[in-house]
Amino acid sequence: MALAGSAGLELVSGVTLLRPEEAMFDAMLRGWRAQQKSRGLRDETVEDREKLIRRFHEYTDEFPWQWSPAHMDEWSAYLTSERHLAPSTIRAYQGDVRLFTEFLIDARYGWVSACEEEFGTFPVAICHEWNTRVHLNDYEGSPEARPFTRAELQRFLDYADDQVERAVRSGRKGALAAYRDATIFKTIYGWGLRRTETSKLDLVDWGRNPKAPHFGRYGILNVRYGKAKRGQPPRRRNVLSVMDWAVEAVADYVENVRPRFGYPDHPALWLTERGGRVKPSEINARFVAYRDALGLPKELTPHSERHAYVTHLTEDGVDRRFIQQQVGHECDSSTAIYTHVSDDFMNTALTRALAPAFAGGRGGDGE
Repeated sequence: MALAGSAGLELVSGVTLLRPEEAMFDAMLRGWRAQQKSRGLRDETVEDREKLIRRFHEYTDEFPWQWSPAHMDEWSAYLTSERHLAPSTIRAYQGDVRLFTEFLIDARYGWVSACEEEFGTFPVAICHEWNTRVHLNDYEGSPEARPFTRAELQRFLDYADDQVERAVRSGRKGALAAYRDATIFKTIYGWGLRRTETSKLDLVDWGRNPKAPHFGRYGILNVRYGKAKRGQPPRRRNVLSVMDWAVEAVADYVENVRPRFGYPDHPALWLTERGGRVKPSEINARFVAYRDALGLPKELTPHSERHAYVTHLTEDGVDRRFIQQQVGHECDSSTAIYTHVSDDFMNTALTRALAPAFAGGRGGDGE
């Protein structure tokens, strides 16, 4: 049987095409789409990859059976020097092109022979070790990115609370939204969440933790839209509540503020005044407004709260494996790059580490 996405299933035989090159290219993309769908990849992933391949085609102004490693060299230089894209983004783009060309040159799908018969040439591998980026570092983000310090975080959350009080005193319409946003920022830090994870929370995502009954119905948070592996559905995880004040803030919002938005049947935890769900971009916009009003460094982003969650729990002596599970990291190395412990913590840790060496007097061995 022909494999999903093979040339034999996508090409129409015995028909003269007015634009055979474009028809072949479209058939290739249809085939690749079918092959990816057969692997269970998400529609969004498949569509994004196809758009990327079409952009590469537009850049080269050539069809896949005319592509060469030189095209990849030129495109990569363009992404770096003119688009100024992050290394991880460039590597992901190169990976998509690699996947597409590997699909085309796989003899089981028949595209090589189809192109050779139609055009006298065929697709070749254009992505190699010498012209694509290799993932060498666990962290490839901006070196300026960092977590909140405890003092910065306190200032930020206090300012968010102040906006609620100001709105109430002035009788402005935005008091409910200001209270909601203040609680959103407390939730991001209190459970170490990403923006998208936060925006997609529903009321039903809270649950009881029998090991921590004092948190009531807010003992566990079921995160259903965690960061997905490439092409896969969002990953789920349960995050245990560990901060009393954060639980109190969410409980107060759910019980006393959210009902005043007037949409009792809406599942979302964070509602807009028009009955919609708060979007990640809206969280970011309010964050930037508060950060800039306080004159805090622009390196701080909503993700800095998640970094701070990992850092502060580490400083407080919480087990590293527990933190790793809380934030949904598969590898401890991912958690490690989130951790930026303070100088005080490092000095204390160093003192503890060296204490045995100096126990019993000079020389560390008691002699």
